[in-house]
Amino acid sequence: MKSKCIRLRLIAMNFLQFAIWGAYLTSMGNYLGKVGMAENIGWFYSMQGIVSIFMPALIGILADKFMPAQRVLSLCHGIAGVAMLAAGYYGMTAGSSVEFGVLFPLYSLSVAFFMPTIALSNSVAYTILEDNGRDPVKAFPPIRVFGTVGFICSMLFVNFMRDGNGVQFQSTYNQFLTSGILGLVLMLYAFTLPNCPVMATKERKGLADALGLRAFTLFKNRDMATFLIFSMMLGVALQITNGYANPFITSFKAIPEYAGTFGAENANALISISQVSETLGILLIPFVMKRFGIKRVMLIAMVAWVFRFGLFGAGNPGPGVWMFILSMIVYGVAFDFFNISGSLYMNERTSEDIRSSAQGLFMLMTNGVGASIGMIVAQAVVNRFTYATEIDGTIYTIGNWSAVWYIFAGYALVVAILFALIFKDPSKSAAPKAAGKNDALK
Repeated sequence: MKSKCIRLRLIAMNFLQFAIWGAYLTSMGNYLGKVGMAENIGWFYSMQGIVSIFMPALIGILADKFMPAQRVLSLCHGIAGVAMLAAGYYGMTAGSSVEFGVLFPLYSLSVAFFMPTIALSNSVAYTILEDNGRDPVKAFPPIRVFGTVGFICSMLFVNFMRDGNGVQFQSTYNQFLTSGILGLVLMLYAFTLPNCPVMATKERKGLADALGLRAFTLFKNRDMATFLIFSMMLGVALQITNGYANPFITSFKAIPEYAGTFGAENANALISISQVSETLGILLIPFVMKRFGIKRVMLIAMVAWVFRFGLFGAGNPGPGVWMFILSMIVYGVAFDFFNISGSLYMNERTSEDIRSSAQGLFMLMTNGVGASIGMIVAQAVVNRFTYATEIDGTIYTIGNWSAVWYIFAGYALVVAILFALIFKDPSKSAAPKAAGKNDALK
């Protein structure tokens, strides 16, 4: 009974964790385009990556060394939620006169404290499961799937919910208000989670231990270093469709042939198929990790990204809508087989005293360095091949979107080929040495 209760509590945590993100992640680009900031979409999404370069590591140190992880999780969501509410309130009061210099700092403060909670919530779940005698590799994926359910529910809410003027939340500041409210709810809920104590020790620690830098010793191991570098390279792809899929699909409303189609009118609902696919992908992870190993699982994810982008380039919301739908289905494999499997791999191969910091390092390489580079480059590519135009009082981003998606697909293909040639499958290597209290690898 206790085990079932723990599972339900972690399900609720994951549901809220990703509902917060789902409220704006796939629709923010649409709102920014509507208020004349289409050329700055990349900066908003790259900020999620920029703060992930240092914030997850810093918050991981706090959770590893000084404060119980569930309390750190609560603190971060509290700050992030208030900042996101402030961003929404500013959007409400500014109307169509939103200024980059005001909205961007408020949004940046929010994501600076939200992004670390992705790795931190994983660490909290792993710790609670292990303390209750459960194997995270088997027990966590069915729990994590409810995070995706929360993301989907939030996406659909902002897609179909309309304000007093009949405008969908996905095109207004209301998506920020929705996210902020959910953040404050999780702030309160995290306080009630089981305790995840810091790793107290009487041993004298060096400077690296004191600062929580031990996770960086993972780079001394060739296989782990290669894994982290390729994680960064694949991380380039993570936020591209989150930032540009909605403006891309919505742009078909400016083409008479496609105006009025369900996909063009309800981009967020169409994109939510990606998250439905993600729930199925998560449930496959225990099987594929055991059956294929981390190299093949990561390689499958990379090839899936090729199809994710390529199908966007070839499809449309009319006769070619099946390509959009297939792209959404492929996303579940592209995202989960990389993100969740990579997190579990890091958890298995690091010692307990650096576990939160190691998760922060994985976040740094993927959602930090990788995603930052990806969105800055993506913004340059999109701005090169598309342009904003006003039609019947509404701003759309139109142009050669197909070229944009084919460029991204080509990049993912190159990364997949290099990974297949360079990365050595750990399952075919000698087992890593047993960890001491301060060893980086298990």
